Amino acid sequence: MFKGFYNLTSSMITQQQNLNIVGNNLVNVSTAGYKENRYTASTFDEVMYSRAGNEKKDYVQIGQQSYIRAPSEVTINYDQGIPEPTNIPLDFAIEGTGFFAVQRDDGEIVYTRAGSFSLDNEGYLCFPTQGRVMDIENQPIQLMTDKIEADNQGRIYTEDGQYLGQLGVYDFADYDQLERNDQGMFTGNGAERVENPLVHWKYLERSNTDMVRQMTEMLTAQRALQSAAQVTRMYDTMMGRAASDVGRLQ
Repeated sequence: MFKGFYNLTSSMITQQQNLNIVGNNLVNVSTAGYKENRYTASTFDEVMYSRAGNEKKDYVQIGQQSYIRAPSEVTINYDQGIPEPTNIPLDFAIEGTGFFAVQRDDGEIVYTRAGSFSLDNEGYLCFPTQGRVMDIENQPIQLMTDKIEADNQGRIYTEDGQYLGQLGVYDFADYDQLERNDQGMFTGNGAERVENPLVHWKYLERSNTDMVRQMTEMLTAQRALQSAAQVTRMYDTMMGRAASDVGRLQ
């Protein structure tokens, strides 16, 4: 009698969570190197409600039904964002696959597509609030100055041509093993150095969030949420009247 509440409630929860994901994508539309989240939902295992068979017990399903939708997973879209010129000497953008590696103060290595770097107090190339940027040998890169030149493989030189180091670009065979932490950095095991990366100097990779598509998804989810809420109120009224009418008949 009250199965409709399961469907309607699950619809509201699903659309609310979808709105949270879309909202986070829109907030980060200007964040360098951000990779958008995608939300998917599926039904719980469908329930067989009838079947027919014969004396050999070869059963054939007559039908199925599902009572509730539930969050399935939140996936990350790793598609390339557009490299955008900034003319800032410590900005770098990767074209193609791979991540910059950053070593935090506790020794943990985290990965990012955002190449908006700076110099720390000791002159090392660093990602602000995270740690020092690693080179191709998993060692920090000491520059001492932002008066540099760089080529399209991430090799960094002084203005007079002295070699300072090469940005390490690392990739993963299975992106499903990656996790994004609350600071937007990726963590995971099995990173392998990319041998011939394409790195743009004085560029940043823009977020790959499609703003038009996200706005469309937001409007669709909002309308679905409002519709489910309205139908829930109607269903509640109908169930209340059914219960009171049955009571009077008794």
